Amino acid sequence: MGRLKFGVLGSGKGSNFRALLEAIVAGRLDAEAVVVLSDVPGAGILDLGRAAGVPTHGIHEPAFRTKLSPESEAEVVRALKDAGAELVVLAGYMRLVKAPLLDAFPRRVINIHPSLLPAFPGLEAWRQALEAGVPKSGCTVHFVDAGMDTGEIIAQAEVPVLAGDTPASLHARIQVEEHRLYPEVVARFASGDLR
Repeated sequence: MGRLKFGVLGSGKGSNFRALLEAIVAGRLDAEAVVVLSDVPGAGILDLGRAAGVPTHGIHEPAFRTKLSPESEAEVVRALKDAGAELVVLAGYMRLVKAPLLDAFPRRVINIHPSLLPAFPGLEAWRQALEAGVPKSGCTVHFVDAGMDTGEIIAQAEVPVLAGDTPASLHARIQVEEHRLYPEVVARFASGDLR
């Protein structure tokens, strides 16, 4: 079967992508990043990809802010297929994914979200959790569907919400778990445990 080849879509600095790269170097993840795509020019995730020797591409989308046009998403699919990606990993990608990508990679697009879904989908989930006064939060890795953070849950990790937490302190604690959980889930794909 060979090493799992995965493509990455991200909009930010790419801390979860960095965690995947570190897991590969450490021998905890038998996989290879084959392409990094970002809808944000100059995003840190592109720098991370270049530094790791992974081909990078920008995604140009002039028409929409929260999704890609079908034409732009078809270009993303082409870039992923051309790179040989078998799994698509969303790492801080801030747009909804639609049919062209979902149809091209059925049950092969995953995302990590900073809450215990189904609670607190969408933006700044750690802030939503604090405002709701819940005793715990965490992160969720899930299959991506056409909704916002509504796909089938693969794995979760919990963190306590502490007295005196700020949005920044809670988010930092959640990210520690994200950086542990995401490589574990991708390793399950690589081993054939997840289909």
